[in-house]
Amino acid sequence: MKFDTAGQPEQAVVAIRRFARDEKALAVIGPFLSSECRVAFPVGDREGIAMMSSASSAPGLTDGFQYAFRNTMDESVKVKRLLDMMGERKMLGKSASVAYAADDFVSKSLGAEAFPRLLKEAGLKVDGSVSFSFNAFDLAPQVSQLMANPSDTVGLSAPPESAAKFVRELRRLGHKGRVIGGSVFATPEFPGRVGEAGDGTLSTVTFFSGLDNPRVKKFVADFLALAKERKLPEVLPPSQFDSASFDVVYIYADALRRANVTGDPSKLAAERKAVRDQIAGLKDFPGLEGPLTMGPKGDMIKNVYVIEAQGGNWKLFETIR
Repeated sequence: MKFDTAGQPEQAVVAIRRFARDEKALAVIGPFLSSECRVAFPVGDREGIAMMSSASSAPGLTDGFQYAFRNTMDESVKVKRLLDMMGERKMLGKSASVAYAADDFVSKSLGAEAFPRLLKEAGLKVDGSVSFSFNAFDLAPQVSQLMANPSDTVGLSAPPESAAKFVRELRRLGHKGRVIGGSVFATPEFPGRVGEAGDGTLSTVTFFSGLDNPRVKKFVADFLALAKERKLPEVLPPSQFDSASFDVVYIYADALRRANVTGDPSKLAAERKAVRDQIAGLKDFPGLEGPLTMGPKGDMIKNVYVIEAQGGNWKLFETIR
């Protein structure tokens, strides 16, 4: 059974209630977006049904819930690991600034709260912060503010289209600092859309389609073949959200087997809890993304791949295990 929320948080709430009450489901794959999880996780927790998102990464959304899980990593965790790596390699410089899309939930969570704190903890002086609308036509005013005191590092948090536009404007006005980000703009199409201006931009993902791994290569080949068969308007390699969704299906299948689920309606509450317990105790599951272990707060612990935009493509920069 499925439910299309159309990206609307209130519809995610309707979906969770329908699955829990009407469909008598054992567990839910989703919600997808952080804005949906923010309102739907409390509902599912009260209903006692496990939920697992494959895309949500806004900081702290699973905290305090028993049935809310994410096969993703908190954006702040990924950025912290990126900054640690850059510090070890002496890539950070001395100063930083932050830019973020204020009308995108995840971008604002990372840009307004996590990025300033993490940059300061990394020993950088944060010289400025600007926000913008993700569909803004002209970003020159915001970039000009940063140009008044150019920094060595720019923490950027925005959806791909607006992030690409911001980076192009940053370079057009002569800013030389390295742009870094979490996963918000780390889509397969970003390097091609930002062009040469994006070269050197670092981002963090939990899956990289260019890994020299037989399982990954097969997944990518099958994904591209299916995308062509379905005649999608743009055929691109799978992203971390695609691989995470793939793994969620197998994680649930494994949990159902381990919990000895029967599907007996009279055992629904008990079997939902048994599935939840298996997910909470997940350790070293052989996922497509690498070994997967559920963290104590409901977010998956997994590898972080630092990727760099170069020549219109993402290149693997480093794997952080």
